[in-house]
Amino acid sequence: YALIAIQGPAAAGILGPLASVPLDGVRYYASQPATVAGRDILLARTGYTGEDGFELFTSPPDAEHIWSALAEAGTGAGLVPAGLAARDTLRLEAGMPLYGNELGPDITPFDAGLGRVVKLGKPGDFVGRDALAAAAQAAPRRVLVGLLGGTRRVPRHGYPVLWDGHRCGAVTSGAPSPTLGVPIAMAYLEPAAASAAETAVSGLAVDVRGRAEPARLTSLPFYHRTSSRT
Repeated sequence: YALIAIQGPAAAGILGPLASVPLDGVRYYASQPATVAGRDILLARTGYTGEDGFELFTSPPDAEHIWSALAEAGTGAGLVPAGLAARDTLRLEAGMPLYGNELGPDITPFDAGLGRVVKLGKPGDFVGRDALAAAAQAAPRRVLVGLLGGTRRVPRHGYPVLWDGHRCGAVTSGAPSPTLGVPIAMAYLEPAAASAAETAVSGLAVDVRGRAEPARLTSLPFYHRTSSRT
C-alpha cells in the first residue's frame, strides 16, 4: 500500500472536492472506503499532528495520480510536502505520546496519563486486565510532564532530567518547537520531583551533553489548534 496524509486546518477544504464521500461524515479515528480523484482508497481521519487531517491508503500505482491531484487542489491553500520528521515535531507540540518514547511494554496507560482509555468495568475479559487493575490502584511510579527549555540547547530522547542537581527522570521526546520558538520536551519524572517543580522557579534542568540546562514544567499539550502559549 501507499499512504498519503493531508494534515492541517485546510485539509478538509482541499480534499473534499476530490472525495466521493462527504468528509463531515468521517469521524475522528474512523475509516471507510472511498475514492479520491477517481481512484479507490481507504480514507481515515486519524492524523497524528494535533490538527485535523486525513490519511489515504491506496495501491502504489495510484499514489502518484492522487498526490498530483491533491497538490494541484491545494495550491491556493498553501499545501506543501512534508516528511515524517515534521510530523513528529507536530505530534510533540500536540503532546501526543509515541510508542518507543512515551509508550512501551514497561509503561502503563496510567503512567502516560491515558488511564481514561482503560475500561475495567466493561463485561468480559481482556489481555492485561489483572495487571491494569493493579496499576490503577497503585501510586504512580512516574509522571509524564511537559518541559520548556530555558536556553536554545534542545533536550533529546534519553537525556537525564535533574532536580536540584540529582537525576529525577529522563526525556522521552524533544525538539525545537517552530510554533513556540523554544525547545520543548516530554519527560517521565519521579512524582515527588514533578510535584516540587510545579511551584519552583528554579531547580529543574536537563543534562544536555554534560551541561545542566534550565527547564520549567508546563501543562500538555504545548500547542492546541486554537491557541499557542509559552
